[in-house]
Amino acid sequence: MSTTNLTGMLFLALCIGGFATMSDGKEPNALAYPETPERPVTDVYHGREIVDPYRWLEDTNAPEVRAWAEAQTKLTRAVLDRDPNRAALVDTIRHLYDYQSTTAPQVRGTRYFFTRKEGLKNQPIVYLREGSATAEPRLLLDPNTFSADGTVALDWMFPSPDGALLAYGTSPGGSEMSTLKVLDVKTGAHLPDTITRTRACSVAWEPGAKAFWYVRYPEKGTVPPGDEMYNRKIYRHVLGTDPDQDPMTFGQGRSKTDWLSVSESEDGLYAVIFSSTDWIKNDLYLKKFGDESPVVPLAVGLDGQVDAAVFEGKVILHTNSRTPRYRVLATDVNHLDPKDWREIIAEPPGTAVLKQLTVVDRKLAVLSTDLAVSSLALYDLDGKKLREIPLPTLGTVSGLNAEWNEPELFYGFQSFLFPQTVYQHDVRSGSSKVIDRATAKVDPDAYEVKQVRYPSKDGTSVPMFLISKNGLVPDGRAPTLLYGYGGFDISLAPAYDPDLRVWLDRGGVYAIANLRGGGELGREWHAAGRLGKKQNVFDDFIAAAEYLIKNGYTNPAKLAIEGGSNGGLLVAACLTQRPDLYRAVLCAVPLCDMLRYHRFSIARNWVPEYGSADDPEAFAWLSAYSPYQKVSPGTAYPAVLLLTGESDTRVEPMHAYKMAARLQAATTSDRPVLLRVEMKAGHGAGKPLTKRIEEDADKWTFLFEQLGVK
Repeated sequence: MSTTNLTGMLFLALCIGGFATMSDGKEPNALAYPETPERPVTDVYHGREIVDPYRWLEDTNAPEVRAWAEAQTKLTRAVLDRDPNRAALVDTIRHLYDYQSTTAPQVRGTRYFFTRKEGLKNQPIVYLREGSATAEPRLLLDPNTFSADGTVALDWMFPSPDGALLAYGTSPGGSEMSTLKVLDVKTGAHLPDTITRTRACSVAWEPGAKAFWYVRYPEKGTVPPGDEMYNRKIYRHVLGTDPDQDPMTFGQGRSKTDWLSVSESEDGLYAVIFSSTDWIKNDLYLKKFGDESPVVPLAVGLDGQVDAAVFEGKVILHTNSRTPRYRVLATDVNHLDPKDWREIIAEPPGTAVLKQLTVVDRKLAVLSTDLAVSSLALYDLDGKKLREIPLPTLGTVSGLNAEWNEPELFYGFQSFLFPQTVYQHDVRSGSSKVIDRATAKVDPDAYEVKQVRYPSKDGTSVPMFLISKNGLVPDGRAPTLLYGYGGFDISLAPAYDPDLRVWLDRGGVYAIANLRGGGELGREWHAAGRLGKKQNVFDDFIAAAEYLIKNGYTNPAKLAIEGGSNGGLLVAACLTQRPDLYRAVLCAVPLCDMLRYHRFSIARNWVPEYGSADDPEAFAWLSAYSPYQKVSPGTAYPAVLLLTGESDTRVEPMHAYKMAARLQAATTSDRPVLLRVEMKAGHGAGKPLTKRIEEDADKWTFLFEQLGVK
């Protein structure tokens, strides 16, 4: 912040406040919010005037705005910290997070790379096992040493094919603006190669690991202002050379919003290039390492998503083109024309989705989901099903990994009350064994998990998970938290959440609605909740709330809703459309101003999902639901806690700022509208555990108070 006297006086003025009788007719004991002046700006969209009273809050780095945000957070702290039970709640949550768990290993030759969450350490640690997946692990990289406060995170890592080197990225303060480094696995020493501007990077190692291909953003000043957040290109780096001289290998002349990534083929002979400017389709290209042959189309122009495995001249394609829930096709590197492809695994029946395949021992491990619940099976290369691989309960498989010519298949498994467990499956013997099990202590028999279907506004049947303590009596009085997302083809699958028991053990019900816009039922489910059909997502969520009330789980005075990012847009929209239906709203890192969202950060990448107000047709549907513009003065809104991070480079904090200002000015209820701004934090990735515990404590404190939970 600026140290000028004017700014200091402004900050002091904004911080003065607390609990008082309002002078504008609101009920006694309402909060005295920091002063937020209206400075209207009028925009004209396709002949229609839209007035924005808080445009000045978009400049989140301005001293005045920073002072305002600090005053808002100070008020939030005063409200939440007054609860005498919050300190004990922090201790309870800290205890629930104090356990160990690991990820499924990445196999590279005879080396097995994995990360381990260790107790209350801020960041997971990278370990290595050599020779065997059950050998004694060796600490390889400890991100907890990157910074004193744990705010520098490990973003991603890519071992070389022989496991001798590890390329990885780090970023500070939740910014996700990565710097690539290379570690010598044997010695633990870093190579001199350091490459900046590698956000959301992917790395493809060439045979021999003397060079790699990678993704990098342009240097500031080399493109128009703001475009440095776009224009991803693929480069080739030879170890020991100057990264500034790295040649571009793919991306020249492509759209600035083209999302590029690269990986090496299963046999390590090719670079496989992924290119997409849409969330529903992409192209694939192939380039053989080490010769002068050109980049060739592998799967280009399909009306859908596609990925591929390439080994020994074979090409196995996994796509939802023409088949919304995916199928598997086969060809070879000399016959890449789609007319030469043959189907080997058909689209599954019913509601199942063929989500992922991994080559193991020249066979195919296929991960499918049905209503977001995982199953795993083994097929031969002709598509003959060899067997199901048993899973311990209804839950989620993640981290599916193997070497294409070796028999070891690794995967993680978890569910709502089943902490992460890592399995090794031998595809030759058919045997499975646990190689790592989380140390969290949970009694799953004390809880009930069920999946229901409910009708949305237009009659569409929507699945929803319900979790509670055993013996719940549906008397309409249970405090209930409804969570949703509904976008970008992302599925909400069963996952272990340590602090969920804080809610369940106090009689709470936790509901997760698998809304349209997600990927739970395949491509058509996603398409039914994007662009001009986005209102379907909000209708699905509102219908979920109504189902919970109608079926005796809860009532509006005991119901809260929660969502983050696209899910923050979801709950913000539902807050404005049905403020009578909920008692409290948790709205994290949200999109709220949908008429201007695409002008900030990396949000032009999301225009294929939402549309842009620059387009008359899209403006019509965006203006119909954009939460910021739909806030209505004189409305009794529920209690709202908006959460954001000052370093968020995905969704600009200005969305939460403007929404908080408008709700505070509009509401006639005595329920608080609070804004929590986390310093040295971003969208959520890499957030240190200490910050996560404090944030969780604030969320539960807020909900307990608003819903009357003891």
